[in-house]
Amino acid sequence: MIVELIVRATFGNGHALRVAIGRQRHGVLKRLLIALHAAFQHAQASSIAWNARFDGEPCFPHGELGIFISGGASIGRNCVIFQQVTIGSNTVAGSRGFGAPTIGDDCYIGAGAKVIGNVKIGHRVRIAANAVVMKDVASDCVVTHGTQEVRQTTRLDNRFYTWHQGGWAYFDSGAFKPVTDPAVLEGLRPGHQPPAERV
Repeated sequence: MIVELIVRATFGNGHALRVAIGRQRHGVLKRLLIALHAAFQHAQASSIAWNARFDGEPCFPHGELGIFISGGASIGRNCVIFQQVTIGSNTVAGSRGFGAPTIGDDCYIGAGAKVIGNVKIGHRVRIAANAVVMKDVASDCVVTHGTQEVRQTTRLDNRFYTWHQGGWAYFDSGAFKPVTDPAVLEGLRPGHQPPAERV
């Protein structure tokens, strides 16, 4: 609890702490920040490597609880990563999948999904809850349940939408921005009113 309070008061969140570690050049301070990060991850029951590469702040709709992202993994901008996701390296000697995943921009990774090994996930890919991905996936594809059923779609809108400060908003570059597109607002209305507005 104390470690979480220190991280949130000093850095705001785990992602900002990881950015600070990457920028730190002083050896002793860097080691202290890495130790703080390890304690924070332990408190979150997660393991997001401080040296995993993020092109921007990801959206963790349920926080970092239970998420595993290995060092060497690369995550693009505005990715939505739900609880219990594993983005893990394959370290089996001689394996064709040896290495860590590379995930493109605007991907949506459902709860419990696993992306393992040296796979390339394109932009705007949607991975269903509990899917297991061990092969490359092209942009604008949906990976459904099971071990890898992929179907190509039109350009996907994988933004994370939520009711925020009295209106619909979406996550973009570390912040929630109001939804202003009438077509998107119309798609959010049926059956998705916030609890306070349900009758």
